[in-house]
Amino acid sequence: MKKLFFLLTILSFLYSCKKGNSQNETNIFYEKAYAFLEKKNEDSAYVYFDKAKELFLKSENKIKEGKCLIQMGIISTNKGDYYNGQSLSTQAIKIFDENDKNQFSDIYSNYINLGISSDNLKDYKSAIKFSKLALKFAIDESSKLIALNNLSRIYKENKQYTQAIKIYKNIISRSKTQNNQIYPTALTNLTTSEWLSDPSYNPEPELLKALKIRENENDLWGQNSSHSHLSNYFMNKNSEKALFHANKMYEISKKIKSPDDQLEALQKIIELDPHSYKKFFNRYTTLADSLQTERNNSKNQFALIKFDTEQIKKQNAQNKNHILTQYIAIGILVVVLVLLTLIIMWYKKRQKGLQQEKEIEIKNTQLRISKKVHDVVANGIYQVMTKIENQEDFDRDKALDELEFVYEKSRDISYDKIGEEKEFSKVISELIASFNSETVKTFTAGNSPAIWAPISATVKDEVHQMIRELMVNMKKHSHASHVAVKFEKINNLVEIQYKDNGIGISGDLIYKNGLRNTASRIEAINGTITFDTKIEKGLKVNLSFPVS
Repeated sequence: MKKLFFLLTILSFLYSCKKGNSQNETNIFYEKAYAFLEKKNEDSAYVYFDKAKELFLKSENKIKEGKCLIQMGIISTNKGDYYNGQSLSTQAIKIFDENDKNQFSDIYSNYINLGISSDNLKDYKSAIKFSKLALKFAIDESSKLIALNNLSRIYKENKQYTQAIKIYKNIISRSKTQNNQIYPTALTNLTTSEWLSDPSYNPEPELLKALKIRENENDLWGQNSSHSHLSNYFMNKNSEKALFHANKMYEISKKIKSPDDQLEALQKIIELDPHSYKKFFNRYTTLADSLQTERNNSKNQFALIKFDTEQIKKQNAQNKNHILTQYIAIGILVVVLVLLTLIIMWYKKRQKGLQQEKEIEIKNTQLRISKKVHDVVANGIYQVMTKIENQEDFDRDKALDELEFVYEKSRDISYDKIGEEKEFSKVISELIASFNSETVKTFTAGNSPAIWAPISATVKDEVHQMIRELMVNMKKHSHASHVAVKFEKINNLVEIQYKDNGIGISGDLIYKNGLRNTASRIEAINGTITFDTKIEKGLKVNLSFPVS
């Protein structure tokens, strides 16, 4: 269920809107950013906060620069880009003075965001640390209760139920009235924590009590939470009640336009209502794909904004260096002796540079030949071994033909005609299929001849080698039972998605598992490679390169 980001956004908005700052100055981007934020147009708000930040940086208005960083961090977290949210908030920490009480509200909002982003990244240790720091800088009772609620929720998610229950009881005792958002939220989480801690405990009466308060207050977000917890409780006790609350959650989550909660509700309904499986499963997959696309677009947009900002900074630095160079040139013209000295030094440095370039060229040639030998001979032989291993009836003549092909390729290591003798799509399909066995099933999708028609022989060769390296790596290391390779042409790009259900590999080990060549190859054809190691199981690799 989506966490209470709206509380953070509203709270930070109210605090950061304070105009009693000693560093007031006119910044039209800053005003526009808050105008977009008030209209809940977070994408545009992010753009203008970034523009405002650059102006404040130039004018050395550190406080306003920090406020912009906080808001950009909160927006990133709300959009699901937790790493960027953490990065921006971490930058903001260095700006504010934790001994200045006038800055406490900003510091509080920043630590709240760091706690939420860390929680979503399952870094519970950091999430607890930041939530406690937020509590330290809370300026009133309401903000303290919010920080306490976040802290207790993190304890609950980390199964530290004793600590969570203790804090929830404290929140309830400090709530002056039951008719607010804090009390029913704390009551719901307290009851759920007690049930999770003691499965014999019956949380239904208290959960229904919290739901009733939220209905009286027309708190749709709270009702959504209540129905989620009730459905979870009845999941293995009363499927009819569990389905009732899951359907209620689904209807409310559509009203509040929360796609995350819609996905959670649909997942419950699919599990509880097998008769409507197909209908709700189609809704689930469509919504999940749409949400993932939206989040990817937001991440890409924020990355482009950051890139543009860095390019502007780089250009400004280059302009300054150019001016400095002109002054130096004038000085050199005046001082002839210095000019002659510099020429002599430059000549010696140039000679040394040329020598180093020759050495580098020799090393690169040796590396290229070594890599060719590995690709053609080692991987080729390994592929033949794999076929022999997986075939019930060993075809001796066919194996000899393939070994002879490897031999012929090794005779002219500088030129490889892969994909020219046969239709390239068939070459790729046969390559992937060659790794089929009783324990491994391979699947290929979208590998049509039309995709490869405009691709040059050189690029085809690199693609063939990359796919073979991925399959060899799978065979050697992943212990996968299912491997799927999908090919797709989008605009002027060829997209290749490799996915298996093996043991996966961590980010630190990617380049230690025979995949170093794959990364260098994709760079050689102006493409990109992404290793997704965050999926629940297996390895997902995305390759992308231009058609021409």
